Amino acid sequence: MAKVHNFSAGPSILPQEVLQKASEAILNFDNLNLSLIEISHRSKNFEAVMERARQLVKELMQLPDGYSVLFLQGGASLQFVMVAQNLLREGGKAAYTDTGTWASNAIKEAKLFGQVDVIASSKAQNYTFIPKDYTIPEDADYFHCTSNNTIYGTQMKEFPDSPVPMVCDMSSDIFSRRIDFSKFSLIYAGAQKNMGPAGTTLVVVKDEILGKTGRAIPAMMDYRTHISKDSMYNTPPVFAVYVSMLTLEWLINNGGLAWIEELNRKKAELMYGEIDRNPLFYGTVAKEDRSWMNACFLLHDPKLEPEFDKMWKEAGISGIRGHRSVGGYRASMYNALPLESVQVLVDVMKEFERVKG
Repeated sequence: MAKVHNFSAGPSILPQEVLQKASEAILNFDNLNLSLIEISHRSKNFEAVMERARQLVKELMQLPDGYSVLFLQGGASLQFVMVAQNLLREGGKAAYTDTGTWASNAIKEAKLFGQVDVIASSKAQNYTFIPKDYTIPEDADYFHCTSNNTIYGTQMKEFPDSPVPMVCDMSSDIFSRRIDFSKFSLIYAGAQKNMGPAGTTLVVVKDEILGKTGRAIPAMMDYRTHISKDSMYNTPPVFAVYVSMLTLEWLINNGGLAWIEELNRKKAELMYGEIDRNPLFYGTVAKEDRSWMNACFLLHDPKLEPEFDKMWKEAGISGIRGHRSVGGYRASMYNALPLESVQVLVDVMKEFERVKG
């Protein structure tokens, strides 16, 4: 099979060894002569998977006691609702930053449960930067931010010291770099960018912030329900959890967050170096806020796009067209994407310059 360089924004590339192990488990899991997806989620074999996945998260995040790790369903979009329902008090307010489409969606859902103060936004500038000069109100029930914006290609490089519980949507850059995760009271992330296939959502929550809203919460929407049942209040997405466990093991076995941060830094420097050097292309966001995960760029002459598209497709590159709402190009460089693939794209850009420059 010809090598495909997978820059898909999500569901995204996974390590080959993870895919191999996952495919074997589909046929015969744990030497049971049964498939992973046909055994009981209450079996000791799968309970061990769930427990292992939770422990790997805690190990990578180096979390102190007092946090629970959950694998839920519904994606980050359901977390937009669950966060507000579980943390926004009756008559209280929450503080949000608006840095992209998904942050905007989170704000919209939170408004269903109470007052939401948007304390900073880059919407008027088409989300081309991350706001930095803002004050988090001390009387807010929580502060919500989005660490990486896949559509527009921006990323928070630093996080504020919040006087209230800080919540972060890390769906598209979870486990891509070293962070002081203990600064956050709640983190959530859809698995399908950096951790596994679509179908499960990681939630890490500080236990002490729960149960303070004064509202009745349906069991399925209450984090405490899922904590009490070890993420198995209902049937969990067994395959997505298992592949996430394998991916977390792959990450730790290769050197953890220090290792992947260095690899991701090299990929980003190579990609953005070419965008800045090549006179045919230009980046779309403020340089200091450029995402290591999603490099967004355009051709100065859009009429050249069909020819450029033909060239990168012939090189075995997949998935670099920009989001339909933005256009142009987006090279998503998630953890499992090798440096070699970025080099192939850079070489294509250089050759395109030679032909058209």
